[in-house]
Amino acid sequence: MNSLLIGFLSIIVTLIVYILILKLHQKIISPMTLPIFLGSIIIITGLVVFDIPYDTYMIGGEWINQLLGPAVVALAYPLYQQRHLISKLIVPVLCGTTVGAIVGVSSGILLAGWSGVDDFIIYSLIPKSVTTPVSMAIADSMGGVMSLAAVFVIIAGIGGVIMSPWVFKWFKIEQAISRGVGMGSASHAIGTAHSMESSQLEGSVSTIAMVLSAVIVSLIAPIMVFLIM
Repeated sequence: MNSLLIGFLSIIVTLIVYILILKLHQKIISPMTLPIFLGSIIIITGLVVFDIPYDTYMIGGEWINQLLGPAVVALAYPLYQQRHLISKLIVPVLCGTTVGAIVGVSSGILLAGWSGVDDFIIYSLIPKSVTTPVSMAIADSMGGVMSLAAVFVIIAGIGGVIMSPWVFKWFKIEQAISRGVGMGSASHAIGTAHSMESSQLEGSVSTIAMVLSAVIVSLIAPIMVFLIM
């Protein structure tokens, strides 16, 4: 079977799984039925059961992965639509994102340190709450493993989306702006996409928080490592 056919099959199967899970999520609204969560489990299970190498699946999966960049850029449109309101809120958004970045980095260092894991794992875990390309660059610059950093980013993104409804409920976080800052700071692009489903304002704020968080974490990560480790 040639690479082109394998690529098309990978894309078709991925789209079918996503569409089916999306319809399920629309009927049963639950963090456990989120397409990115349940769909990932189904695809991984399928690869394991049918003994399909990950590299084979990624012949087509890589084509889908290339759409990540344009998808992130597309988030600028709702951001533009909400520009007047967001310009008035830039200070609290910046403050909230800064606090979120500090908590995200310090919690990763402390929890991993208390667990007694190797330093390279800690360095890979530190930038878990920023978007994948930035996270990989930060981890690599500090001696971490880029592929491991990418895994932690995915876990943080999916975990944040799954836990967010309960966190918002427990702490009575009801404002779209507050939710957007939290999702963008903790769960990067995955959280931002989820926020966009809730409301355009929440998604726009989450986009800003995601971008600011990437910049802030890049600056403070080496400092936090020096102060805490």
